[in-house]
Amino acid sequence: MSETTQAPVETPQINSSRLLMAMGSVGFIAGILIVFTFQFTLPIIKANEKAYLDQSIFEVVPNTAYKKVFTPDKNGVLTPIAEDSEEPYKIFACYDKEHKLTGVVVEASGQGFQDVIRLIYGYDPQKQAVIGMKVLQSTETPGLGDKIITDAKFLSNFAHLDVSLDESGERLKAPITLIKGPRENDHQISAITGATISSRAVTRMIARSTAINIPLIYKNLKVLEEAGNE
Repeated sequence: MSETTQAPVETPQINSSRLLMAMGSVGFIAGILIVFTFQFTLPIIKANEKAYLDQSIFEVVPNTAYKKVFTPDKNGVLTPIAEDSEEPYKIFACYDKEHKLTGVVVEASGQGFQDVIRLIYGYDPQKQAVIGMKVLQSTETPGLGDKIITDAKFLSNFAHLDVSLDESGERLKAPITLIKGPRENDHQISAITGATISSRAVTRMIARSTAINIPLIYKNLKVLEEAGNE
């Protein structure tokens, strides 16, 4: 009985330089597509963000017909700027149909439990109080931390949050603080049960922002009021 001898199977040789060229070409094309997609969608994203911000501003300061944007100069004087300005620090003055100042909106941001939280709050100079707050961006835990967006009881803290200034006009009479349980006075924020970290993050952001911005707005109140007629 004879054995059949099989010819050895030849393994095709892969040209490494061709493989690298192919991989490089694919990577190059993918990079171009990513850049093209980013450049194409960026204006749309920015337009949507602006529309949402505008809507939110009118929510936190009711009876607003239009707004103007300001930023402080090196001397702390609020100066009007274009709405599409890339200036990172903006303050929004809101006016009614009679050109009367209805309130001022300020942005604030800070680290939450999951990621950065961005929000705005409305300030009424006549009441010397925060009169509204809305979260613009948050990835807090669904069902717990995201209650900073949905919980009506928590949001009611900001219907009238006392940020009145002392006689010097340089600082708040009382700092904003977080408490567990019902509010005892108007400069306190009642925490959400089970979401203390997210509640504390919002309180910390607003406390820090109001301590800086309320005195600034107070000093420039006449500037903001007169701008409504310009």
